[in-house]
Amino acid sequence: MKKINLVFGLWFFSITLLAQQSESLAKSQIKLQMKFQEESWNMGNIEGFMQAYWKSDSLLFVGAKGPTYGWLKTLTNYKMAYPDKAAMGKLNFELIDLKVLSDNYAYMLGSWELKREKDTLGGHFSLLWKKIDNEWKIVSDHTSSK
Repeated sequence: MKKINLVFGLWFFSITLLAQQSESLAKSQIKLQMKFQEESWNMGNIEGFMQAYWKSDSLLFVGAKGPTYGWLKTLTNYKMAYPDKAAMGKLNFELIDLKVLSDNYAYMLGSWELKREKDTLGGHFSLLWKKIDNEWKIVSDHTSSK
């Protein structure tokens, strides 16, 4: 009986360790995507910023004007709202919470700040991430302004 308990204990420990490593890797990959988004935005590269988003007509972005569906429509809206580098300013994200929900889904809550020459904007966001083709992509973004 002691051997069975030992084997079960080792098996449980191994599974727990693998799950923690998988969660840690997912969080690292998602945080790296967010860092790349900040850097792309701050270089005036909206297309680079958009690489974290699911390139699909089913992408959902919810902002002040309500829901927008589709990667291309979201890109177009960003380009209209931020036509040049001065309008884009300097973006900074702050992570509030990141939960890995499963092997394929994660939820993120954070805040954003956009410093521009004439003003500073900010607010909060919640993102649903999905692992697609072995890459974490934003499939739903709800962003609010202060």
